[in-house]
Amino acid sequence: MARTGRPLAELVLSEAERGALEGWARRPKSAQALAQRSRIVLACASGQSNRAVAAAERVTPQTVGKWRRRFVERRLEGVLDEPRPGRPRTISDQQVERVIVTTLEQTPADATQWSTRSMAAATGLSQTAISRIWRAFGLQPHRAETFKLSKDPQFIEKVRDVVGLYLAPPEQALVLCVDEKSQIQAIDRSAPVFPMLPGVPERRTHDYVRHGTSSLFAALDVASGRVIHSLHARHRAIEFKKFLVQIDAHVPAGLDVHVIADNYATHKTPAIRKWLLAHPRFHMHFVPIGASWLNLVERLFSELTSKLLQRGIHRSVADLNADITNWLDQWNDNPRPFVWTKTADEILESLAAYCQRINDSGH
Repeated sequence: MARTGRPLAELVLSEAERGALEGWARRPKSAQALAQRSRIVLACASGQSNRAVAAAERVTPQTVGKWRRRFVERRLEGVLDEPRPGRPRTISDQQVERVIVTTLEQTPADATQWSTRSMAAATGLSQTAISRIWRAFGLQPHRAETFKLSKDPQFIEKVRDVVGLYLAPPEQALVLCVDEKSQIQAIDRSAPVFPMLPGVPERRTHDYVRHGTSSLFAALDVASGRVIHSLHARHRAIEFKKFLVQIDAHVPAGLDVHVIADNYATHKTPAIRKWLLAHPRFHMHFVPIGASWLNLVERLFSELTSKLLQRGIHRSVADLNADITNWLDQWNDNPRPFVWTKTADEILESLAAYCQRINDSGH
């Protein structure tokens, strides 16, 4: 039976064209439209009909016919995207590279970091162009973050010990994260605070009046999120011992107590060690030096600071202690445990990768 309809455009590939099309067709991620067009042309060159190629590529026969004709008319150029309408590009790749290299490898003569204004003056581009280039490459010269690497010779052992308690706590035991938040100031502003109004934020004076300090001792139950707490005027070993006695009275007698704490000197005095020997159900676990982020009670202190202390007004230590006690009592009415998710191996691998990046940076 004779074929009816529009005759197919004859499509014959040279070796160079076939090689280029096969390379484009193998693109795993980028330019998938070009990859599909290349597959269409290659399939048509093998003698397949438009309908068969359309079924294989899940497009319409009209689409296959379009790219067959464009290739016959323009060869490889016909497969590429046509220039889009609009203003032509005015910034070259060399100019973009210069901005990136200058940002990463140099500093301005009158500052420690670049701004869009200073970079624009140095490169001859507009501030808008600099801003777009920085956004495209994730550069933020105005930002700086801090870090601290622990120098504890037993860092790995302590990380595995503490994280092991978080992820696989022992049976018939309570895991408590213990620490002091010392020198909490009872602060009153030097003038009344102006409350927030529509379109106007709360306003307060930059200076303040101190009315004394207090120290919070807290033990966070890792499993339940509940907090054992006490407030003292100072944070010496004698106050820490009193707090351990309070914990001992609070925890049921049949449970061991695993205490995660930092390396503060008051946690290791002879009096404390003697008390621990007299109470063998208590087991101390110290986080590495300079790694307080391993102690989950720091998350509780962060919540307390942001929700109460940062903007609180207290005209006496008694008022401060009352507010802290009330806040913690409300917390215990609806405790929310902080869930640790990373394993010790994941933490150590992340730190190793970060140290490698630091070494590779040449600093």
